[in-house]
Amino acid sequence: MIDGAMIEQLREYMKRLEKPVGIRLCDKPHDKKDELREMLEAVSSTSDKISMSVENLPLRSGVSFDITSEGKPTGIQFSGIPGGHEFTSFILAILQSGGVPLKLDEGIQNVLKAFPQKMNFETVVSLSCHNCPEVVQALNQFCLLNPEVTHEMIDGGLFPELIEERKIQGVPTVYLNDKQFSSGKMEISDIIGKIKEIYPDSEVKVSQPTSTELYDVTIIGGGPAGVSSAIYSARKGLNVLLIADRLGGQVRDTMDIENMISVVRTTGPELSNSMEDHLMKYPVKIRKNLRVTGIRNTESTKFISLNTGEEIQTKTIIVATGAKWRELGVPGEKENIGNGVAYCPHCDGPFFKNKDVIVVGGGNSGIEAALDLSGIVKSVTVLEFLPDVKADKILVDRARSTSNIQIKTNIQSKEITTENGKVNALKYIDRSNQSEGEFQTDGIFIQIGLIPNSGFLGDVVNKNKFGEILIDDRCKTNVPGIFACGDVTTVPYKQIVISMGEGAKAALSAFEYILMHTDKAKVA
Repeated sequence: MIDGAMIEQLREYMKRLEKPVGIRLCDKPHDKKDELREMLEAVSSTSDKISMSVENLPLRSGVSFDITSEGKPTGIQFSGIPGGHEFTSFILAILQSGGVPLKLDEGIQNVLKAFPQKMNFETVVSLSCHNCPEVVQALNQFCLLNPEVTHEMIDGGLFPELIEERKIQGVPTVYLNDKQFSSGKMEISDIIGKIKEIYPDSEVKVSQPTSTELYDVTIIGGGPAGVSSAIYSARKGLNVLLIADRLGGQVRDTMDIENMISVVRTTGPELSNSMEDHLMKYPVKIRKNLRVTGIRNTESTKFISLNTGEEIQTKTIIVATGAKWRELGVPGEKENIGNGVAYCPHCDGPFFKNKDVIVVGGGNSGIEAALDLSGIVKSVTVLEFLPDVKADKILVDRARSTSNIQIKTNIQSKEITTENGKVNALKYIDRSNQSEGEFQTDGIFIQIGLIPNSGFLGDVVNKNKFGEILIDDRCKTNVPGIFACGDVTTVPYKQIVISMGEGAKAALSAFEYILMHTDKAKVA
């Protein structure tokens, strides 16, 4: 499973281990046990600080193992063979258990350490899911920070009875203390917020160090607009802070990108990594996995509140928080997320192999989703609310020439229904004649556009009825010193290349503002 080149690469990584790490395989029988054991032995051979043993452990099955650090359980467990995207999760668990520092913001670490409850997490994954590792790796780090936490990664492909019992139709699906915690992509900030919702009365107040540093510009958001703003601001010699849930933003969830000028084809993860590499060339302070909870404005300084309890001081703010998937807002949608309702065709498509699915939305994202799913499922029906689909002609032509894709227009979704705990139909209204009908289906993928991530701003800046921040042609809001750019704003056409340009524009506008309002601006 692991070739010689990979072994040599792992040997280099494992030189960073500072403490002994143990891999303990459960001694129960399983058809795949020999395959897993071969992988674990290969990995353990890459360092004398790694040991591998087979023991009588109270784990799920014969393809379950856990990780120890200096002979003590870390709480990190894997059930399945962690190949595919989860191989990185496995290797990171070894490195971090062996003393390699966590790449987590100090403020976030303090919050995670402070939760007093016993929390046993399970994450059901697909090895082909590109969102699953982020959740697995986040919860593994949680284990290493808090002794009250355990986490088990479960490969759904090896435990079909579990998938059937829990009626799982989407990944990652996370359980906390045997109850469903979430389904779908989650950031660390989302996990923290959800835990606080579940345990509102037992949160420990964390004393965070108060920073007196005054930044020239603070950028909120790590997508194309935010990264562009940070790079342009740094090139002007400004003291720059970038705060983000994750670098790449929504782009990281996009698989095929073919309209990035000068780049014939790339993927969201590749582009996000390239943006991060470019950003790291500049002296920008980056704080990831954080969420802004509010902004307070004074005449000379703006104050940004974080979900860690900290407050940041800055001369100017650039809001580049992008947007998130829009929900249908019909009965049966939220109740069935992970049980037939999904938003990510790349992650959840494999659960619908040889089945009939619906994609709601005829824009670029909807047609691209249909094309992606067509190679997996039996049939795809695209439903568009308007009389005509809105996607680019090249995508529509490709979809119409795909035998198992059909497109229907003038369809208004009314309700999602279930049978035996799984989605079985979508009720609709035909807008051309107001008749009602029902599409039988095994799954529904919702791709109806985006809504701006602007709620945290409250009424600090003016927004339109859709929640988009109102800006002028220089990315200025109605509040002096606060700028905005990208998909969170009223700028038309939500495209990567446009967001990058708007980010650059916002940075240049912020620089001009600082020049006019302070004598201390550093000019490059």
